[in-house]
Amino acid sequence: MDNQSIGRALLDIYRRLLAHFGPQHWWPAGEPFEVIVGAILTQSAAWGNVEKAIANLRAAEALSPRAIRRLPISKLATLVHPCGYYNAKALKLKSFAYWLGNHYDYDLDKLFANNTDDLRQQLLSIHGIGQETADSIILYAANKPIFVIDAYTRRIISRIGLAPDRNSYAAYQALFMEHLPPDAELFNEYHALLVCQGKNVCRSRSLCQQCCLKNMCHFFAATSFSNLSP
Repeated sequence: MDNQSIGRALLDIYRRLLAHFGPQHWWPAGEPFEVIVGAILTQSAAWGNVEKAIANLRAAEALSPRAIRRLPISKLATLVHPCGYYNAKALKLKSFAYWLGNHYDYDLDKLFANNTDDLRQQLLSIHGIGQETADSIILYAANKPIFVIDAYTRRIISRIGLAPDRNSYAAYQALFMEHLPPDAELFNEYHALLVCQGKNVCRSRSLCQQCCLKNMCHFFAATSFSNLSP
């Protein structure tokens, strides 16, 4: 498939998902630091549990980098307990708060003034921040156009038949960023819609008959053919 065909297919997927599910209004947070906290806490956690942890931080007046830096790590771990792996996640939040204070005097605007590549490299240098978390921060908190790749996106794109040659985060990200316009609003909504599709329809045990993408999906075609075979 040539580049133009890939671009058209990706836009077709987006339009179908948007028509089916409607706008998702992501990220569900009041301000950029809350987005960052959510991006760190949502690692291996259901969003409902992350919301409970964020509510605990807010109630304790600890939803700021300065407050998180001051909190004893045991107290911070107790506050984020609902989202699981609470000791590790408390350390990750502490690491980000210390780093932001030491490098940017807790000023997210100064941090986000970096270009996307520099910002990404700096975020990846912080303990506990990997590629998906860094890109979530860049897209949803800094509002810069970078495509977030997660397990749902890999599954959907692979089943449709658009998987890149290499099964890597970078290869999947390049698939979107090289074939779509660099638009933060588009990337935001597209990623949110893919998550919605992955959670509700394109599951491990997929609900193909309910899928708005089924007539362009290789997985559905192969499954339907096998069901018809004697």
